[in-house]
Amino acid sequence: MSVGWPTLCGVNRTDRLYAIVEDLRAISPRCRSARELALRFEVSSRTIERDISALQQAGVPIYAEVGRRGGYALDKSMSLPPLNFTPAEAVAVAIALSRTEQQPFADEARSALRKLVAAMPGPEGDRARQLAARVQILTDDKPESRYTGSIGRVIEEALLKGVVLRIHYGDAQSVLTTREVEPGAFVGGRSGWWYLVAWCRLRDAVRVFRLDRIVEAVLTEDPVPGRPLEAFDACVPDMIARTPVLD
Repeated sequence: MSVGWPTLCGVNRTDRLYAIVEDLRAISPRCRSARELALRFEVSSRTIERDISALQQAGVPIYAEVGRRGGYALDKSMSLPPLNFTPAEAVAVAIALSRTEQQPFADEARSALRKLVAAMPGPEGDRARQLAARVQILTDDKPESRYTGSIGRVIEEALLKGVVLRIHYGDAQSVLTTREVEPGAFVGGRSGWWYLVAWCRLRDAVRVFRLDRIVEAVLTEDPVPGRPLEAFDACVPDMIARTPVLD
């Protein structure tokens, strides 16, 4: 967690519009002035005003607060209420997410953490940032522990949307094949590699694909038939550590 408020320069307009919404969501119901947003994105206040207008016309519930401390805010229904996280709990979550670069849904993990900290009462959020500054985590730069981000993000989207993937895959002998697969599960191996467990339409059976051997992955519009998770588990008995707990 960072104490500073980083600028986001050089992003295209689509990315900037998305980032504005996420920033306002994170601090809601508080507001952010056009000047503050302009400083962050290194554009003019007029550009920010045009961006806000475009978002409002698209149906995003952003409203203007008037007054000396006014600015733009996102509707409360789109944000989290104040959370009773202690600074230690917030830092514990940050530590648990410290290796999200090597895991699926890394961007979403960072976004969730920003929202949690922003939803804490002001003094508690500041204490959490101060405590986080006193915790250092050694990084592991071994290639085998890295999550294959670009391919992984396509698979994440396929799992979220429930659609078939078309992949170009190189096996252990570097023989390339093109396959349509029905994503079943992401699996983290004990060696640090990540795998996609899927129903391979080419082989008409469940297959396990190591992410670094997937040369290309493309979403199709073909929905995945409903296959129970049990249909995939038997193929990876020595890989699955645990399923994330959400309750």
